[in-house]
Amino acid sequence: MGNENNEYNEYVTFHVTAKDGSDVEMAVMDEFDFENEHYVVGAVIQDDTILDDGRYIYRSVIEGEDFKVEKIKREFDYNRIAQAYMNMEEA
Repeated sequence: MGNENNEYNEYVTFHVTAKDGSDVEMAVMDEFDFENEHYVVGAVIQDDTILDDGRYIYRSVIEGEDFKVEKIKREFDYNRIAQAYMNMEEA
């Protein structure tokens, strides 16, 4: 059996477009605020299972009861935001 903790259980999900143009469904694993912006940490969902091989951070824009995600385009910004998130996790 697989890791029970990674089964698909009522996670909030969102979709992003991969570099190859395909649609990727992701589960929100965490949320945080940094420098007056809101971010979500997502993990890829495949066949109703949340994959363990990576977490991805997206800027989150809340629109009423829903939200959309935006890719963090500059590598420098992404690295700075990721470092801030890791520091929050350690605290």
